[in-house]
Amino acid sequence: MDKRRADLAMYRLETAKQCIISAGTLAGISDYKGAANRSYYAVFHCMRSVLALSSVDFSKHSAVGAYFRKEYIKTGIFDVTMSDIISEAFDIRSDSDYNDYFVISKKEVEEQIANARYFYEKVEMYVLTQIKNIPGTEK
Repeated sequence: MDKRRADLAMYRLETAKQCIISAGTLAGISDYKGAANRSYYAVFHCMRSVLALSSVDFSKHSAVGAYFRKEYIKTGIFDVTMSDIISEAFDIRSDSDYNDYFVISKKEVEEQIANARYFYEKVEMYVLTQIKNIPGTEK
């Protein structure tokens, strides 16, 4: 792995972190649909952070999720509960964005934010472990 891939992975992790912060801010002003959207994107950017380490990317969200599940969850690198987080976050984000009558509660959005944080923490540990021996990426 080279420094360029490591830098991209870290950039995507930082983007995910910002999405989690934004989700909390939106939830704080009762914009639960917006918070659900940002929670999903935190998970999405986390997955893309891991994929960056292998120079893999896809134009479709579903392809990112499918590849992440196949290569990182089914192989045991990440816990199977992360697959459930991906599915739920995607479904809620889709409903929030495209279903005019979808309602998400404060409790549900708090769970989405907590799931995004959990996902982020697991991915951050993995990414940092993977890049720690690359010259110029010491953290």
